[in-house]
Amino acid sequence: MGGCVAFETERLPVIVSFDETAAFTETYGFAGSSGKVYLEGQRIVPKNHAAKTVLLFMHPASTLNLMPLPAALAQAGMHVMCCASRYAKNDTALIMEKVAADLGAYVRFAREDLGYERVVLCGWSGGGSLAMFYQAQAENPTITHTPAGYPYSLAAANLLPADAVMFIAAHTGRSRVLAEWIDPSVTDESAPDNRDFSLDLYHPDCAEKPPYSAGFVERFRKAQRARVERITANARTMLDELKRRGGNEVERPFIVHRTMADPRFLDASLDSNGRKENWCYLGVPETVNTGPVGLARFSTLRAWLSQWSYEDSVADAVTWAPKVSAPMLIVENGADDAVPPSHVRDVRTAASVVSPDYRFIDGANHYYRDQPERRGEAVAVLQAWLEERGLTG
Repeated sequence: MGGCVAFETERLPVIVSFDETAAFTETYGFAGSSGKVYLEGQRIVPKNHAAKTVLLFMHPASTLNLMPLPAALAQAGMHVMCCASRYAKNDTALIMEKVAADLGAYVRFAREDLGYERVVLCGWSGGGSLAMFYQAQAENPTITHTPAGYPYSLAAANLLPADAVMFIAAHTGRSRVLAEWIDPSVTDESAPDNRDFSLDLYHPDCAEKPPYSAGFVERFRKAQRARVERITANARTMLDELKRRGGNEVERPFIVHRTMADPRFLDASLDSNGRKENWCYLGVPETVNTGPVGLARFSTLRAWLSQWSYEDSVADAVTWAPKVSAPMLIVENGADDAVPPSHVRDVRTAASVVSPDYRFIDGANHYYRDQPERRGEAVAVLQAWLEERGLTG
């Protein structure tokens, strides 16, 4: 326990499928066009060590089975299942409402096919808002349409609630984090070199330097929100135009340039924690800002509205945390270089109606990179909480 390697583990493939008829193919290959959704996950379990509880890790667009925390939990004696959505490693066309349905298929598989008596959602990083969204909808489904207006009922998906939710080093949601990271200096989406350099944190002509004034940060945030709203308006306009045409073109992809320009990455006194300056969880912020792996770099019209539009996306932990009745643990990493402390604080405040437990891991960065001791502490925190709640069996 406590992060010590006590068990040899094995990795077991998980294949889950369910029927779904889509109006058009939005995922690549057979899995998206056969009338079925096929999902691929992986269980990481201690050899010859049974358990009645399984910890489900799911991120909207990643797989997580090679991340350090799930493996460390399995080495400590827990059964872990890492669940990939239908959009694994490609969130270009991702619809959050459908990701919730995917998670529901894994929860049902864990209970009905694998025989686990208890399922705990481990919402790490971008999976935190998904876990809150899913659990709230499983307890009381309300979603009937996607933000683009297309029918998709989570009530009809018959989601099974989990027994507990753990919100671990997680932000409030994809739409908010993009609205706080996107580069507001871009004035023309079709010509990203056309920029307002007074808002370009990385350009030598930007007069503002760290530490940033409150006035500049306020202006910067307003410009960020305005850019997101412009992209949203363009997406809605194009969707309406495609509907008006009535042809076979029903969707369109586009590129969003420069999406990693949060003043907090350059000025650690803003929303402060133990992170280092001029750094983010993906590396040097200026490089990430224009690189191919940037947040929301490639998107479709419907995907933008569902996961990235601040006005439209419903998958936000602040919205759903107060609607979750299951036991909840919120874990904050003290030197998180991805999740701002204010996000954790806002989720704690929103969830106060259900009295969540809270733990703080001093000095831990987002991925526990080069921090085996901090990772071990995280494992001990999670395992102790599960035991306190009688969730380990």
